[in-house]
Amino acid sequence: MGGHFVAIQTDQHVSKFPRLAVEKPSLAPPSIRDIREDISPATVGNGLVALVFSASGPVAVILTAAAQGGLTNVELSSWLFATFLGNGLLTVYLTLRYRTPMAYFWTIPGTVLAGDALMSMSFSEVIGAYMVTGIVVFLLGWTGLSGRLMAVIPLPVIMAMVAGLFLRFGLDLVSATGDSPLLATAMIVVFMALTVMPRAGAFLPPVAGAAVIGIIVAVADGSMDAITLPDGVLATPTVTAPEFSAAAMAELVLPLVVTVVIVQNGQGEAVLRAAGHHPPVNTASAASGLATLPLGLLGAAPTCLTGPTNALLVASGRRDTQYTAALVCGLAAVVVGLFSPAFVAAVTATPAAFIAVLAGLAMLTPLKNAFVTSFSGPHTTGALICLVVTFSDITLFGITAPFWGIVFGMIATGVIDRSH
Repeated sequence: MGGHFVAIQTDQHVSKFPRLAVEKPSLAPPSIRDIREDISPATVGNGLVALVFSASGPVAVILTAAAQGGLTNVELSSWLFATFLGNGLLTVYLTLRYRTPMAYFWTIPGTVLAGDALMSMSFSEVIGAYMVTGIVVFLLGWTGLSGRLMAVIPLPVIMAMVAGLFLRFGLDLVSATGDSPLLATAMIVVFMALTVMPRAGAFLPPVAGAAVIGIIVAVADGSMDAITLPDGVLATPTVTAPEFSAAAMAELVLPLVVTVVIVQNGQGEAVLRAAGHHPPVNTASAASGLATLPLGLLGAAPTCLTGPTNALLVASGRRDTQYTAALVCGLAAVVVGLFSPAFVAAVTATPAAFIAVLAGLAMLTPLKNAFVTSFSGPHTTGALICLVVTFSDITLFGITAPFWGIVFGMIATGVIDRSH
């Protein structure tokens, strides 16, 4: 079976049974010396900004879902521990193995689905759905079906989905500037100054500089809340036994599988491909599914190759050194996993405008690249439909807008774009 999937990844070799369609690395793993030579202030800054982004707004989604389900502090602590430490280790391992930036975290739409489900079913039932989702996602990657599926979706349509999702960060940047003009203006000015002065930006990356001045202004104007540390600063991992109920299987498994394989992994793969990298599509699916099993038992939502985080990792710097940004992000995530209660307390003390401006500035280049890729080829109508549907935020049959954006975008491409 594996021999039929060679065309999926032209830059990587597909291994034979028993690995089936999982891609072999095309580059040698970096040595310690390679990492020391390739790492730079820009890649360190990109890695840390990506981690701060992942531990801010997306964590708020986890906190909301936990509150909806009435989870205990121990269950929430275990969820955060698994989410950061487990995915951080996966990020480091696969980034080193393929010498390509690949940040794995958790599915945000999937977490929203889980939060809704927790209002009518137990945490054990939701975790049972995670287990089945992990097995299905793993098999889709292990057999090469995920690679075949992604191969039929035109890149401009996928990047239009990415643009529809990333556009929210740009709009939030504008809104935050109106809500907190002093904070936002200071961050934007420093970002622009470091961007137009490459030498200064080499030592202090523009986004990192914006973060520093943002913290200074927030402390000075009193918008920074006091950091209230929890009783314990270390996370407490706890296993929750899964319960396999028909209700949970029917409500969660299909939407979670679609979200991970097509929406989330599709975003991550498209972002990395647009930056000149060649992420292993089948490996990403297999790894996501496999990691979901142990991490899900600790409470974490399914793992995925995240789009926004990877976009931040490849936002600047030489392409061949951007893998070091993923290593920084992954190692920092491990630390956050160990001390997740304290870290979340620190991040949530920052004003909402700070996170919105920081994420918006960091997403400007990925957003621009997404629009350029989407509307510079022969699939412009399909890309436009995909962008509009994705941005509409509709949900049909429990599946969120990005998936339907791809579906309707491909229909438009097949019917309208091919007729011109």
